[in-house]
Amino acid sequence: MSDHLPGGWPKAQPVPLDESLYSIDDEALVFMKAQTGIQDPEELKRHILAVQAEAYAIYPYPCIRRFAFMSLKLARLPAYKQLLTLGAERKGAIFLDIGCCFGNDIRKAIYDGYPMEDVIGSDLHPEFWELGHKLFKSTPETFPVPFVAGDAFDPAHLEAVPPLYSPADTPTPELSTLTSLNPLRGHVSAIHASAFFHLFDEDKQFQLAQALAGLLSPEPGSMLLGSHGGRPEKGYRAETGTRQRAHGGGPMFCHSPDSWTELWDGQVFKKGTVKVEAVLRETERRDLKNVSGVEPGAKFYLLDWSVVRL
Repeated sequence: MSDHLPGGWPKAQPVPLDESLYSIDDEALVFMKAQTGIQDPEELKRHILAVQAEAYAIYPYPCIRRFAFMSLKLARLPAYKQLLTLGAERKGAIFLDIGCCFGNDIRKAIYDGYPMEDVIGSDLHPEFWELGHKLFKSTPETFPVPFVAGDAFDPAHLEAVPPLYSPADTPTPELSTLTSLNPLRGHVSAIHASAFFHLFDEDKQFQLAQALAGLLSPEPGSMLLGSHGGRPEKGYRAETGTRQRAHGGGPMFCHSPDSWTELWDGQVFKKGTVKVEAVLRETERRDLKNVSGVEPGAKFYLLDWSVVRL
C-alpha cells in the first residue's frame, strides 16, 4: 500500500487517542444526561470514551479525537436562534445536517424545539450514524430521523446545480423515502455544515457550496450555517507545518471572512440575494500541542458563518 496520497501528499499517521482531551461543560453535560439517561459523570465519561474509540477506528478524524462532538457546535453559532425560529414558524421547514457524524447537532436542535419530523441527516460514513444511536442510547424507533448515506461529491447523491430563484416545480419528497439528496432540490429551509468544508481544497469547497445552494428553498429566510477552520487571510493553514491532515490531501485550505462572504454573495448566489455573516474566532487546540510538525505557539481559528436568502 502506498505511503502517499494522490497528488503526492504523504499520508498522515493517526495520532493516538488521548483521554486527557476529554472535556464537557455544564450545558453539554445536562444535554448528555438527558439524552442518555446516564446521570453519573464518570459513568457517562466511560460511555463516551468507548463510543469515541469505535468511531476513531472507523475513520480518525481529529474532531473525534478532540471530542468536538461534545461541543454543541450548532447550538453555539450566532444564527442558531434564527434556525429554531425558522423551524417554529415555517410549516414543514426541512432541516438538513450534512456531515452529521453521530447526529449530535441534530439531536440538540430537536431537544431545543426543532420539529423532529422535518429533520434529516447525511454523512459519508453510515457507521457514525449507527454509533450515534449507541452514544445517545436510542434506536431508529425511538429516534426516527431519516439518514441518507452518500458522498457529497457524487452527483448521483448530490448534484451541483444553480440555486433556484422561484419555487421548485417538484413535489416536496417524503424524507423517510429518500435514497439521495437530489430530490430535495429547492425544498430545504435550513442546512447545517460544520467541520465539513475545511476537509476540502478551494475548488471542492466551491463545488460543495454550489451543491448545497441548489438544495436551498428560494423562500426568504432560508439559510445555511456552520463553522469550520478559517484564517485571517484565505490560504493554506501553514501553522500545522509539516503535519498533514489526518484524512489526507495535504494542508488545510481555509477561507477568510471576506473570501467566504464573496464566495456565497456573488459567486454561488447572485450578488445581493443573500446576507452573509462570517466571524473569525481564535480557538485553542490542545490536541495539537506537542504534535510533530505543528509550529510552537501556532494560532488556530474557526470561521462561524451563516448565509440567509433575502
